Amino acid sequence: MTLGLKLDRIDLKILAQLQRSGRMTNVELADAVGLSPSPCLTRVKRLEKAGFIGGYSAQINLDKLGEMLTVFTEVTLTEHRSGDFSRFETKIRKIDEIVECHLVSGGYDYLLKFVARGVAHYQQIVEAMLEGDYGIEKYFSYVVIKSPFIKQHYPIQKLFGEQH
Repeated sequence: MTLGLKLDRIDLKILAQLQRSGRMTNVELADAVGLSPSPCLTRVKRLEKAGFIGGYSAQINLDKLGEMLTVFTEVTLTEHRSGDFSRFETKIRKIDEIVECHLVSGGYDYLLKFVARGVAHYQQIVEAMLEGDYGIEKYFSYVVIKSPFIKQHYPIQKLFGEQH
């Protein structure tokens, strides 16, 4: 909920800075966006209250914890009624290894991102989905071999800044 809040370029700078470093102090943030600390903190609190900042979290380097596999999976549902989509989304939300779900246009219905311990673990999850009442007609898996980069931030100022 935005509470009718209009964002200016300083608000966008604050959001851009916080998504890169959510642990920065208010003084560091104020300096980075060209404000004094008190008005900066007021803006951050306003952005939090309006829902622009949904929370703060740590970015965990999973590779440090051990071997893992990332798989992108295209899923096509058997039926395409509203209830079929709702049932599928409700059921997959409970699968912890599915970390992203996107309803897409094109040749299939959903693009899912899985993280698993390996191929066998991934296959166990998919087989359980196929045996359950998920309504899956077919799926295609794409195993990630290497991820040259994964950006953890959005280009907020380029997407929502002033148009030139």
